[in-house]
Amino acid sequence: MKLKTTMAAACAFFAGSALAQVPAGYPADYQKIIDSAKKEGKLVVYGATDSKATQPLIKDFSALYPGITVEYNDMNSTEVYNRFISEAAAGGNTADVMWSSAMDLQIRLASDGYALKYKSAEAAKIPGWAVWDDKAYGTTFEPAAIVYNKRLVDAKEVPQTHADFTKLIQQPKFKDKVTTYDIEKSGVGFMFMSQDASHNPKFLDMENAFGVARVRVQSSTGTMLERISSGENLIGYNVMGSYALVRAKSDPSIGVVLPKDYTLVMSRVVFINKGAKNVNAAKLWLDYMLSHRGQTVIANDSKLFAIRADVSGETTSADLLKLIGKDNVKPVPVHPVLLQYLEPAKRMVFLKQWKETAGKK
Repeated sequence: MKLKTTMAAACAFFAGSALAQVPAGYPADYQKIIDSAKKEGKLVVYGATDSKATQPLIKDFSALYPGITVEYNDMNSTEVYNRFISEAAAGGNTADVMWSSAMDLQIRLASDGYALKYKSAEAAKIPGWAVWDDKAYGTTFEPAAIVYNKRLVDAKEVPQTHADFTKLIQQPKFKDKVTTYDIEKSGVGFMFMSQDASHNPKFLDMENAFGVARVRVQSSTGTMLERISSGENLIGYNVMGSYALVRAKSDPSIGVVLPKDYTLVMSRVVFINKGAKNVNAAKLWLDYMLSHRGQTVIANDSKLFAIRADVSGETTSADLLKLIGKDNVKPVPVHPVLLQYLEPAKRMVFLKQWKETAGKK
């Protein structure tokens, strides 16, 4: 029995060593990056993805590149941005890799010179709208969803479009029972809502409807899902669809709608810090996340909807496109166009309008 254990350990060691080779199709000199990354021995990631969803990626990456320890720091999207900015300004240690659902904040950092220009060998395998200047890359394909309590919202009431939602939440039954992101505190919440303003011609009507309903705002999807499941809230708007769809499989109280007029799709943006202490390990991580192997883990274990079209699994972009319809999907581009609402004066006007309409009590 002891011999078997020893042999198994030896096999595992050699398997691990074999795995840490240049992936098929990569340039031959990629081995230098792998060897240098092993000497670094560490990778620090700041992310706005739940640790539970990130662990399968870390585990598989560690199996592929043994000897590199991944330190993952889980924060909300605004915290990711603020912590990185403050640490970078102080000149101290900070993240090697930034990975966040607040696409606009990620693009701001990348366009402000914080991102390393690095052309991933996997770049051609993801949509063109998901890559910017070989600096910022989209890694997922996640819808913004309407989520409701199936026990307390009648099937006939369930909204199928944004106009339906606007009409529904003005009913007395929904007063104090509607939830969405706190767009002042949540980076991804602000991004979703500002994108709605661009796509929904009746956006002001929806804002006013939120005011009538006396919307309850939260800083995380998890909190919104808990409150909807318990019945404390009846319906939620712009909830992260990846989390909601997974929750719905095990929670009979949760119903999910991907609006038929248009469904926003966001992609968690990753970039390498230009001043990364462990820059080679960061390159391995970015390439891994975009690779077929990494994307398969995203689809089947992390349940975050893989962005690559050639990946099979439980949550993929191909499945989502079939479900919603290609014409109704509105991907948020990884591009500086997102920065328009972050311009201080425009952001202030947007938040002021939100407070005066949706925020009125």
